[in-house]
Amino acid sequence: MILKVKYLPNYDVSWNRLGYAKSGDSGMDIRAAIPQTIVLQPGQRQVIPNGIVCEMEDENTDYEIQVRPRSGLAAKNGIIVVNTPGTVDWGYRGELMTILLNTGTEPFTINPGDRIAQMVVCPIVRPQVQTVEEVGSSERGASGFGSSGV
Repeated sequence: MILKVKYLPNYDVSWNRLGYAKSGDSGMDIRAAIPQTIVLQPGQRQVIPNGIVCEMEDENTDYEIQVRPRSGLAAKNGIIVVNTPGTVDWGYRGELMTILLNTGTEPFTINPGDRIAQMVVCPIVRPQVQTVEEVGSSERGASGFGSSGV
């Protein structure tokens, strides 16, 4: 598969192009393609443009791009991607955008070109959907959140 990337005018050519930072990385860092600094207050969310448009060169539509938080930003600053993972469908051809949320206690500054999230190309499984009257039992059963213990 080939991932085609178009860089939009709001993506500064001096920033590194999309790619893997290290061999073995699962995700590619995506940047804040913004004209000026944004300060994200605690509890505030903001849609941040990424300055790229992607196309997967494959007739097989069983792939998606997932936009995920960067673990360092989440651990150190409480900056998360609200709809984690953000799904970019195979046929979408608009600018990638990331919805960031500051769950921390301090304002967080986003500068133009900052690496704010990561994207991972993932396979999609499309099962046949079948309506039934009953589903089988399992050890867990219908027990909900937290039922398996700590």
